Amino acid sequence: MSQRVSRRGLFGLGAAGAAVVGAGVVASNTLFEEPPVAHASSTSDPFPFYGEHQSGIVTPAQDRLHFVAFDVITKNRAELVELLQEWTAAAARLTQGKEAGSYGAVGGAPEAPPDDTGEALGLPASGLTLTIGFGASLFDERFGLADKRPAALADLPKFPGEQLIPEISGGDICVQACAHDPQVAVHAIRNLARIGFGKVSVRWSQLGFGRTSSTSRSQATPRNLMGFKDGTNNLKLEDADLLRDQLWASAQDGSDWMAGGSYMVTRKIRMAIETWDRTSLVEQEQIFGRDKGEGAPLGKKAEFDPVDFAAKGADGQPYIKADAHVRLAHPTANGNAHLLRRGYNFVDGSDGLGRLDAGLFFIAYQRDPRKQFVPVQMNLAKKDALNEYIKHVSSGLFACPPGVRDAGDYWGRTLFG
Repeated sequence: MSQRVSRRGLFGLGAAGAAVVGAGVVASNTLFEEPPVAHASSTSDPFPFYGEHQSGIVTPAQDRLHFVAFDVITKNRAELVELLQEWTAAAARLTQGKEAGSYGAVGGAPEAPPDDTGEALGLPASGLTLTIGFGASLFDERFGLADKRPAALADLPKFPGEQLIPEISGGDICVQACAHDPQVAVHAIRNLARIGFGKVSVRWSQLGFGRTSSTSRSQATPRNLMGFKDGTNNLKLEDADLLRDQLWASAQDGSDWMAGGSYMVTRKIRMAIETWDRTSLVEQEQIFGRDKGEGAPLGKKAEFDPVDFAAKGADGQPYIKADAHVRLAHPTANGNAHLLRRGYNFVDGSDGLGRLDAGLFFIAYQRDPRKQFVPVQMNLAKKDALNEYIKHVSSGLFACPPGVRDAGDYWGRTLFG
């Protein structure tokens, strides 16, 4: 089996990078044995693929997203396991800046389809992470998994005001690709779909740009398409105690195979951009409960000043109203529930009526959606002043297994093995 120089090799590698290239194909147990690190040194560099937890969760959020949900069309359990093994091998290569298959885009037999689609040739790893999750629909009679469905993977309730479109909701398996280059993210999803031909089909997908949350204290807080800083009080990778309590599933939760994993909720939230843009600044700030410029809680001066819900203005009224988004989403209003958010802005053209089809593709990880996302979202759906300007049109819930330990492991081994 031939060995090929990685995409990153085309940009020049230091000694450490050259060692990775020389280590061989993905079957080698030594290919990615560097100790895990929280940060890539630049936006071009790779993140480790192997580890206790999947990358792409607490990894510092990248700038671009390609998210896909698949339906499994094979009814053969062995074929599904084989696909997960093939996907894992490809993901291990792709996240390190290599091509999807060992022969790459041009190294195989000319008479055969290439091992890689080729549109990322010459591009660096760009911080690519790939994160897999399993939807509740996978745990049916097809693969003998019904008794392994975690209690925390319970169907989400119907929330007031949501207008979900079934065709862009749910799915048996999801893959989240995040990178600093959109072509790298799209290339990764395209190649996984190519490898899965005949075993899975794409149910729906979503492109995202401009992360709307920071997942590390090293990152500045980004803005959503309403112009406000988003996710100021998000869980961060530095919050070790909170991550253990609120993010990572444990064997004590009732599903041994999910220990070290997490539960992902996705929601596509369409924004009434044009209506919002005609709303006064003071009303916009009252709806969010923060000032638009600095991101400070109303009544405070700096973004990270503690929110004081009891503080009142000169008129004797609370600075932060009862229906303000920040009040209703705060852990103190939801039984101390925290979420780790990794959302992205989206603009999917226009709706044909002169309005942008735009908004937020919300992604949140947690230990148990029943205790975290569900109460937070129910609180918001019932009372949030922001509801006048948004509607939820897509929903997904996925169990994301623990990380891949080494080259002999694969996505979902704890479930299928």
